[in-house]
This record gives sequence, C-alpha cells and structure tokens, in this order.
Amino acid sequence: MSENLTNPTPSAVTLAASKPYQKWRLIKDALARYGVVIGGLGVIVAIVLIFFYLLYVVLPLFGSAKASSIAEYDLPEQALGKTVLLETEEQNEVAARFTDSGHIIFFDVATGKTLLTQTIAIPDGVRITSFAQGSLISQGGVAYGLSDGRAIIVKHQYKVTYPNNKRQITPSIEYPLGEQPLVIDETGAPLEKLAVKVETDKTILAAKAADKIHLVSFTKEQSLFADEATTNRTSAVLDVSAKTVVDLLIDKDDSQLYLMDDEGLLSVYDIGDKAAPKLKHEQKVVEAGQKITSLTFLNGDLSLLVGDSTGLVSQWTQVKNELKQLAFKKIRAFKVSNEAIVSIEPEQRRKGFMTVDASGYVGMYHSTAERELIKERVSTSPPVAALLSPRSNRLLLESADGKIHVWRIENEHPEVSIKSLWQQVWYESYPKPAYIWQSSSASNDFEPKYSLTPLVFGTFKAAFYAMLVAMPLALMGAIYTAYFMAPKMRQVVKPSIELMGALPTVILGFLAGLWLAPFIEKHLAGLFLSLISLPIAIMLFAFFWQYLPKNLRQKIPEGWDAAILIPVIIIVSWLAFAISIPLETLLFHGTLRDWFSREFGIGYDQRNSLVVGIAMGFAVIPTIFSIAEDAIFSVPKHLTVGSLALGATTWQTMTRVVLLTASPGIFSAVMIGLGRAVGETMIVLMATGNTPVMDFSVFQGLRTLAANIAVEMPESEVDSTHYRVLFLAALVLFIFTFVFNTLAEIIRQRLREKYSSL
Repeated sequence: MSENLTNPTPSAVTLAASKPYQKWRLIKDALARYGVVIGGLGVIVAIVLIFFYLLYVVLPLFGSAKASSIAEYDLPEQALGKTVLLETEEQNEVAARFTDSGHIIFFDVATGKTLLTQTIAIPDGVRITSFAQGSLISQGGVAYGLSDGRAIIVKHQYKVTYPNNKRQITPSIEYPLGEQPLVIDETGAPLEKLAVKVETDKTILAAKAADKIHLVSFTKEQSLFADEATTNRTSAVLDVSAKTVVDLLIDKDDSQLYLMDDEGLLSVYDIGDKAAPKLKHEQKVVEAGQKITSLTFLNGDLSLLVGDSTGLVSQWTQVKNELKQLAFKKIRAFKVSNEAIVSIEPEQRRKGFMTVDASGYVGMYHSTAERELIKERVSTSPPVAALLSPRSNRLLLESADGKIHVWRIENEHPEVSIKSLWQQVWYESYPKPAYIWQSSSASNDFEPKYSLTPLVFGTFKAAFYAMLVAMPLALMGAIYTAYFMAPKMRQVVKPSIELMGALPTVILGFLAGLWLAPFIEKHLAGLFLSLISLPIAIMLFAFFWQYLPKNLRQKIPEGWDAAILIPVIIIVSWLAFAISIPLETLLFHGTLRDWFSREFGIGYDQRNSLVVGIAMGFAVIPTIFSIAEDAIFSVPKHLTVGSLALGATTWQTMTRVVLLTASPGIFSAVMIGLGRAVGETMIVLMATGNTPVMDFSVFQGLRTLAANIAVEMPESEVDSTHYRVLFLAALVLFIFTFVFNTLAEIIRQRLREKYSSL
C-alpha cells in the first residue's frame, strides 16, 4: 500500500502530465471562440457603420429648403422715385435700386444705409418711358427707354478691394456705348417696351414704339491703328403690328426675339441676321380668359417661364415636332397660388426660380425636380419689386408700404427629388420625357440629369448577361469535375480554373475592350455560328464515338472522356470564325451588323452587352465553379454508393441525390457569383463604352452603378449635389446587395433543412 503511494503508476503520471496540456487547450479554445465572436461582431459593426455613413452623406439631399427673415428697413431714398429694378452683387453686401426717375441708389443690404446715389444723364425735356434689364449674362447691363425714341445703356459694377485686409465693395456705373442716348426710333416716338442684351463688344435692343417693333444692334470695332473704337449700327423694323405686344425678350445667343401679346400669343423671330428678322413660330401659351402677368427666361434661355393671372407658372421649351420643326411645348406647370404672379426671378446658376404673387407670398421652385422648395409670406402689403441674389441665398422684396424685406435662403440641393431620380423627366429641348444620367457639362446653364434608373438598369443588364454566360459553363463544369472526372484530371482542372479567379479584372477589361470587342465586331456571325455548331458537333461526336471499335474506346481511361473533346471544340470554333466573313457576305450581302440595322433597326456599338457578358462571365466562372464543385464533391459517399446499390444509374444518382444534397452550396455559389457580377467595376467600365442608356439590345452599351461611382467620384465637388447623388448610388447598391444576400441566405437555409435528411 505504501509502495503504491510512494511510486505512482504510469497512468497517474500520464494524467498529471496531461493536466497542463488540457488547461492550455481550454485556453486556446476560449481564445478561438472569443476571437471568432469578436471578428464576426466586427464585421457586422463595420457593415452597419458603412450603411450609416452612406445615409449620413445622402440624407441632406432630401432635406427641405429654409427661409428666414434677417432684416427689414425703410426703402432707401424713397423720394427719388418708384423702383423698377432691385439688384445685388455676389457677396450680398451691396444692393442697387433703379428708379423710374433715372436714379440708381446703392445701399447696404444688411442695414439699408445709402452708400452711393447716381443719376442717369437724361436730356432736358425728355422723360423715361420704359426700362429693361439685360439677361443674366449681360454683366449688369440695363436700358432706359426715352420719350424721344432714344435709349441709354447703363452698366452697374462693383470693385472689390481689401484695405487693411478687410473686404470693401465699391459700386459704380458706366456707359458702355457712351452717355449720349442712342437713336432707336428715328421718328422720335416714345419707347413703350424694351428688351436689351449687353455684351463687351455688342449691344442689341428691341423696342416697341409707335405700334412698331424695332430691332437695333450696336457693334464696336477696334481699329488696329487707333485707340478709339467705332460703333456700327444695324436696324430693322419687324413686319408685325405692335399694338397688342406687352413684353419682349432676347435670348442669350441674340439669335431669337420673343414677342408676347395681351392674348397670350408668343411669336418667335429669327434675328441671326439683324437686318432681316424672320418669323419662325407662333404659339398660344395661356388658355382663354387668362392673362399673362410675368414672363422671363429660365437660366440658359432654352425655356420660358410664363406666369398668369390665376397663379400658375408654366414652363415652355422648344422641341422638334413630327415635321422635325422647332415648336414650343409646355413641359410642366407649377400652381403657386390663386393670386396673379407679379414677378418671376430665375436663379443664375441653377434651373430654379422664385415667384412672387400679388398677396406677398414668395415661392422657390426647381423646374427639373418639379419641386416646391419654399413658400412663405414675406409681406402683408402688395409687392413692388423682388430680387433673388446671384448665389440664390438672399431674397430682397420691396413692399407697397415702403419697406425692404431681406430673407436668408438655405437651399443646397434643389435638383433632387424622387421624380428626378427614379421617374421619367421632360428635360429642356428633349422631344419627350426620358430617363437620363448626365451629371456635368462645360456650360454654366447646364441642366443636370440625375436619373439613377438607367444605372440600375445597366447593373442588372450586365449581371444578367454575365450570369447567362457563366452559370451554365460553371455549374456543368463543376458537376462533371466533381462527379464524373478522373481524380488525376480533377487535380489539374480544378486548380487551373481557380487560378483564373486570381487574374486582375483590369486585365480582363483591357483585353475585352481592346481585343475582344473589335474581334467580335469583325466576326459577329462566327460567334453566333459557334454557339450553334458547338453543341451539334459535340452531340455528333458522342453519337459516332459509341460506334467506334470497343478496344479503341477502352484506351481512354474512365473519367478522361472530356479530354478528347478539346480538339473537337477547338477545330469547330476555328472553322466557325474562319468562314464567318464569307458567310456574312453570302447570306446577308454585307455584314451581319448592317443586316440587323437594315432589317430590324438594331444598332451596333463595338463595346456592348455581348462583350461585357463574355468578359465578366469569364471572371465570374471561377467563383461559381469552385464553390459549386466543392459542394458537390463533399456529398457523403455513402449516399451515392447506396443509390447505386439500389439500382439507380449514375445520372439518376447525380440528379436525384447528389444535386439535391449539394443544392445549398450550389445556390450559394450562384449568389456569390451574382454579387460579384453586380459589384464588378473595371470590366464593365472598359468593355461597355460606359454609356448610361436604357436599351434591352445585346448590341448596345450600358453603365452600372459601380462603374459610374468609380468614374465620377474623383471629379465631383465634396458635399455637392453630384457628390451626394453618387453616394446615393452607392447606398442603393449596398441595400440591393444586402437584401439580395439576406434572401439568398434564407433560401439556402431552407434548402439545407429540406435536404439534410438525405
């Protein structure tokens, strides 16, 4: 007994020695468990943070605009006449009030303090009978029409200096064509209505006088040998009675003159030749019984904004009719109120505008988004004049009680609405509503088009064609490799296909764009011929194979049958492409591309959906093949052996046992491949032409959400509307991937539960 206590048995020694090992193993198990939990939670937290960051960037797009009063004071220098125009410089520090007596009062926007008063040099015995503001690009130019048939052109400007490092804005006026009035109507009749466009070297005026419409152009010419410039005058009288004309407008290109009569008839004249204007088009723009109360251009001068006595503002733009002639079309309307529209002020940099009705309500709208942004009553007294600042962040309104109301406008992203993002929009100069993505242009008056619909369409289209190519090849290849192929051949085939997945997609895109696309364009008939001839050739080869001598067939080891098909596929494919060009000439009297265009009106772009389907399908095949092959190969052997033992054929065992058991893994392979196709960037970017068009044709290009983000994000201004819309596209892609993967996981779990008992 004592001997056993002093000399422990070997088993006791082993047990004692194993205790530290067991303790260390438990520690490692705990570390592994906590590591997996922390890693999984970290992935979830990262995904949630990405989602909320995208949401944080996107939400300001859908925030409402705000307007708040910041100042109210008496009208500066009220005794100097009635206001005909309010203007302000870009910094919203100095404003100008033009009066009907020829005075210009510059005052401080914040306090109303008069800074400078200027008086227009009007000849004695002559009075002001009309006034016109130049277009948004006229650089502060205005025109005063006089009672003797003459006009004075004035420009107000602001010089910015920084004495003692403090900004100082000094207003002034100048006479670009001299202080002497310019003769418009040679008979001396009063100028009742005016329209003016002032440029550096050219000024154009249209005037109503003595029931006539005069068009006068003044052009400066600088001599090479003298400092003084000469002014050339060109004039014409329109062949129209001006009795009923109530408004005139000249567009920014000084190519068209618009006349509006008191019945709402709009007449458009071609004034490209200033000496011989021609009537182009006439259009009634209001219904019977309505009266036009305000008329102006929307920024860019491609559209007219017409305000009427019922409180309706309608947008008219020129589009081509069925005869391919330009005609005006009302593309949208905004119901502002039930009061007459007193003033419409377009934004200078966007497609928005401000309205003021007779009751003092001010509204802010955006034409493209068809969105009412602000509607506030600024004054209880009737409005006299209104101003929207150059940056559209200040509003000045003069009311009939002699007050100036100054409001701050916060309106960062008016271009975005549910309609502009997802529905068809009728853009300026387009013949009908359409889904368009065009986010930038070289023009300052560009109408941004932020429709995400063509990008989502392109994403689905690219994924569809990629999966159409990849799924049959990858899944059939996985089935054959895992179940029918010889082990030694599988050891070569499987790693080779998986190695394809390591090929950079930028290389695939490069090859697809520079080699595959031109090759398919040249051998389009060969591609279709190979798709038809390859299955037929393989079936014929298999049919004749069974009639070959048995001893010859037995020389091919079991599971190596696919190897003998490789020469067949290569030879048939080569023949299909070799005879494609002569075949096209023989059957289609030219190329197959021309035949499609001639017979069916189907165009062909070199970089199209067919190219991206082949290239991206090639990139997706390794992912689907590898996962599906592992799932099929991992089916327990006792299931297949049992099925064969019960008398089932190999094919029956495959279709009714193996595929069903492996279906969760196969489904996962397809979903992961689809996710890869949806999120692919470089191949789509380089192989499709990156054109955001909505066309189901396989011969047309596309643009996906991912490719669009990759192309345009580096060029977008941080926190701009364009920048945030790109983040919205990323959020849409994120949500789509999340929802789709969640549904796929639910289906996969159902399949696993259903077939786990096999």
